[in-house]
Amino acid sequence: MTGQADIFLASAADRADGVSKVLGAFDLPVLAGTDVALKANFNSADPFPASTHIVTLAVIADAILDTGPSKLTLAERSGMGPTREVLSELGVLALAQDRGFTVTILDELDRTGWHEVQAAGLHWSRGFFLANAFARADHVVHTCCLKTHRFGGHFTGSLKNAVGCIARTVPGVNFDFMNELHGSPAQRSMIAEINRFVKADVVIMDATEGFASGGPDKGKIIRPEVIIGGKDRVAVDAVGIALLRSFGSVPDIMNGRIFGLEQIRRAAELEIGVSSVNAINLIPLDSAGEKIGRKIQEQLDAGG
Repeated sequence: MTGQADIFLASAADRADGVSKVLGAFDLPVLAGTDVALKANFNSADPFPASTHIVTLAVIADAILDTGPSKLTLAERSGMGPTREVLSELGVLALAQDRGFTVTILDELDRTGWHEVQAAGLHWSRGFFLANAFARADHVVHTCCLKTHRFGGHFTGSLKNAVGCIARTVPGVNFDFMNELHGSPAQRSMIAEINRFVKADVVIMDATEGFASGGPDKGKIIRPEVIIGGKDRVAVDAVGIALLRSFGSVPDIMNGRIFGLEQIRRAAELEIGVSSVNAINLIPLDSAGEKIGRKIQEQLDAGG
């Protein structure tokens, strides 16, 4: 992808205010009258930063609903527990009922709820199935956390979050797509490849806290206290990696060039986002954003 990627940074000392400030940097009125899909991080019922904070979700949902979309759908598939139970325990179903948006439980869909993806050059042996909630949406809004990933992904940001957009299994199809993903040496490239088929109009990374090791459900807590936003998933994740490096993280995160890390490299090859740190334009929205932005820029300059 050519051009620059603007990445917005705001203080998360007040989470709701920080998320609102970053959302204000986007042209949200374009969502008016459209079908909007929302993808958060609800892989397990573990609390933030393992899962999207309910305040972050509420602020994003409210901002989208204020534009007057024809429909807002949160679509989720948990990997560590039944999705409906995870969403219930974390208060997501209650929030949806209160605010008036739809929740689609992806592991409860029949075959008609899925769009089969087949394309040349993928590391997926037989492609994969993308939920229609994302395949057919006019716009997709993503919100993710900042975490390392001890099961082979190395890190979880906006690119990894797309794994929850696709099926583990599909009724009538005798294949476990998550077994293939987690058993493949190309796992991180396969993660990147999903994003080629999923739109991203807004990406919000809640880095109020994060995991510098372990993950995705538990790990060593760090507290960057920043909200990160942009349209470019590669740039958002590169900034997340730089932030982890500024605090100190696991060798798979700390070693080598940021754009040499497999998830980032493969996504850049597929033109899902920018191809170098030189194309990332950090835009602080407050004084705290300026301070953390300097730390991030140092890491980008040193290890891009």
